[in-house]
Amino acid sequence: MLELAVFLCGAVVMVLELTGSRVLAPFLGTSIVVWTSLIGVVLGSMSLGYWWGGRVADRRPEARLLSRLILLAALSTLLLAGLKGLILTFLQNKASLHWATLASTLVLFVPVSTLLGMVSPFAVRLRMEGTASSGRTAGNLYALSTMGSIVGTFAAGFWLTATLGTTNIILCMAGALVVASACVHLGDMRLRLAVGGSLVLAALALSAWDGQLRQIGLFDLDTAYQRVLVFNSVNKDTGERMRVMTTGPEGMQSAVDLADPARLALPYTRYYRLAEHFCPGFREMLMLGGGGYSFPKYVRAQPGEFGPSAHLDVVEIDPGVTDIARRMFSLEDYPGLTIHHDDARRFLNRARAQAGVQAGVQAGGQAGEKRPDYEVILVDVFTSHYSVPFHLTTRETVQALSDVLDTNGVVLVNCISAAEGPKSRFYRALLATYRSVFPRVESFLVGNRADPAEFQNIMLAAFKSARAPRLTSPKADLQAMLDARYDAPATRPGDPPVLTDDFAPVDHYLLSL
Repeated sequence: MLELAVFLCGAVVMVLELTGSRVLAPFLGTSIVVWTSLIGVVLGSMSLGYWWGGRVADRRPEARLLSRLILLAALSTLLLAGLKGLILTFLQNKASLHWATLASTLVLFVPVSTLLGMVSPFAVRLRMEGTASSGRTAGNLYALSTMGSIVGTFAAGFWLTATLGTTNIILCMAGALVVASACVHLGDMRLRLAVGGSLVLAALALSAWDGQLRQIGLFDLDTAYQRVLVFNSVNKDTGERMRVMTTGPEGMQSAVDLADPARLALPYTRYYRLAEHFCPGFREMLMLGGGGYSFPKYVRAQPGEFGPSAHLDVVEIDPGVTDIARRMFSLEDYPGLTIHHDDARRFLNRARAQAGVQAGVQAGGQAGEKRPDYEVILVDVFTSHYSVPFHLTTRETVQALSDVLDTNGVVLVNCISAAEGPKSRFYRALLATYRSVFPRVESFLVGNRADPAEFQNIMLAAFKSARAPRLTSPKADLQAMLDARYDAPATRPGDPPVLTDDFAPVDHYLLSL
C-alpha cells in the first residue's frame, strides 16, 4: 500500500501545479510570468522536500510519521482551497506582476509542494532492506511517483479542469491525500476523520458561497482551456446593464448589452464596422476569436448594413466559451454563421493548404464546396489583456492571413497597447510585422486619439492592395472612427523587430504596459 501512496502523491503534485494556473488567472492573468513563477516555486519546493524528507526519514523511519506528513499535506491543500481568494485579492496589487505572482505562489504552493516532496525519499527509507537492493528500491519508488505525476498531468489537462472546476479539483486532491495517508498507516483514525470532516464542511461552505455569487450574477466557470468569470456590470456609454466575460484580472474580453444583445457594447468592437466601409458589399468574412460573439451577432442582426447573403466563419478554440456565449450572451444559431472550434493558426494553415475549400459546412452548402477567398478577416485573439497567443502575432501567421485574403480584402486587428512611448513596444512590433507582409497598414486609436502614449485599444487595418483606402464616409459614426486614424511613423532606431515563430517575446512587450 505504500507504493499506492507514492503514486497518489505524485499525481496530486501535478494536478495542483496545473490547477494552480487556474487559481492565479483571475487575479494575475495567464502570462509566461505566471507560469514561470508557478513552475519554479513548485520545483524549488519539491527539492526542499526531497532534502528534508530524507533527513527526517533517517532520524525517524516510521510509517506513522509519513502518514501524518501526508495528512498535513492534505490540510495544506484544504487551506489552499479556502484561502486562495483572500490571499490573491490582497497580493495582486501590492507589487509589480513579477513580485505579486512570486509572492502568491510562495504563500499558496510552497507548504503542500514541500510536504509532498518529502514522500518519495521517506518511502525509499521505509522500503530499504539493505544496500544490495537500495538502487532498485529507490528507482522503483521514484518511477511510481513519476508515473503518478504523468497520470495526474493528463487527468488534469484532459478531464478534471473542464469537469470539476478549480475549487472542486483542489478539494478532491485533499481527499486523495487522506486516502494516501491511510495507505501508509491505518492508525490515527480520529485525526484522519477530522481532516476528512473538514473537507466535507469546506466543500459545503464553498458550494454555498458559489450559490450566493450566482444569485448576484457572478459565475466562476472552468472550460477545457481556461477559467472564465461572467458578471453583470453597467455600460458606461449607455448606462444600460450589461453582462461581461473576462479571463484575467484586467479589462474584459466580451460584453453583451442586456437591453439589446445585438448592440456592440465595447467601443473597440464598433471599429470592426469599418469592414463594410473598406470592402462594401463583401460576402465572405472570417473572424479569429469568438469570445462572446459580439460582432458576429451584430453582423447577422444588421442585414441592411452587411447584406443578408454575407457569410461569416468564426474560429474559436474553446467550445466551452461558445457554450457560455450560447447560455449567457444570447448567441443563437444564426443562418450564415459557421463556428469552427480550432486553433486559429491551424485553421489558417488548413484553409491555405486547401486553397479556399470550405473547412466547415455552411447553411445551405455542402462540405468541400468552393468559396471565394475571404474579403474581410477580423482578428481578436486574447487569452487576457496581458497574454496574447504569440503564434498568432508572427509574420508566418500574417502571411497565412494574406494568402486566404481576396486581392482587394482587408484584415482588421485588435491590439491593446500604446502607439507611442515606453508602452508602445507591442503595437510597434505588431505594426512592423503586418507591414512586412501587407503593402498598406493603417492604425486607428480607439480610446484617446489625443494621446497616442496612452494604453488603449488600437485597430490595425491591413490592406492586400497598395492603393490608398477611402478615409471619408457620409455616416457620422464611421467618419468619427476614420478621424481616429493615427499616422504611424516609419521604423525608428530601437523599434522591436518583426515578430516571427522563432522570436516573438509578446508577453514581455505586454508586461511593460
